[in-house]
Amino acid sequence: MIRWRFFHFILLVLFLGLVGCGTKVTRIDTDEVRDLSGRWNDTDSRLVAEAMVQDCLNRPWLSQYVTRTGKTPDIIVGQVRNRSSEHISTETFTKDLERALINSGRANFVASSEERVGVREERLDQDIHASPETRKAPGMEAGADFMLIGSINSIVDREGKEMVVFYQVNLELIDMVDNRKVWLGEKKIKKFVERARFKL
Repeated sequence: MIRWRFFHFILLVLFLGLVGCGTKVTRIDTDEVRDLSGRWNDTDSRLVAEAMVQDCLNRPWLSQYVTRTGKTPDIIVGQVRNRSSEHISTETFTKDLERALINSGRANFVASSEERVGVREERLDQDIHASPETRKAPGMEAGADFMLIGSINSIVDREGKEMVVFYQVNLELIDMVDNRKVWLGEKKIKKFVERARFKL
């Protein structure tokens, strides 16, 4: 009898242990800020992109270009290199840049080289299958006036259970006519992280 009670007690403990180890998922708002690891995250990407685009569009190059040409500039995002010590999705960051530029209403955006491949294939397909009044002719693409390029860098300073992560994002806006740099932007982020134990 005692053995059966002990056996049931062990089963109950094991069951509660398994239930306690289960994964719990809670949906949160996409704008909610939660820094778990101290690494670059979606909030950093969005905030840096918005701040840098705002700085870019408030510099003299834009009013000078509009005054000279009488039109809104067409911008394309080139390569943003990840030179940090961790994996960072630069595609997410470039999309945040694109979104901030387009939503500003002060610049037009040209599709990237990868995106243009698909659009050109569709145009060729229209040339064969679409009616003449809806067909889009080749050779009418908007060429970019400026290209935005840059890099994401990081420095990690770690001692015991504490760590400081420093990020520096540099962006450059280049005139496509003469390769002149018309704007240089820089944004820095510094995070202090305390952990019970660091992973190697």
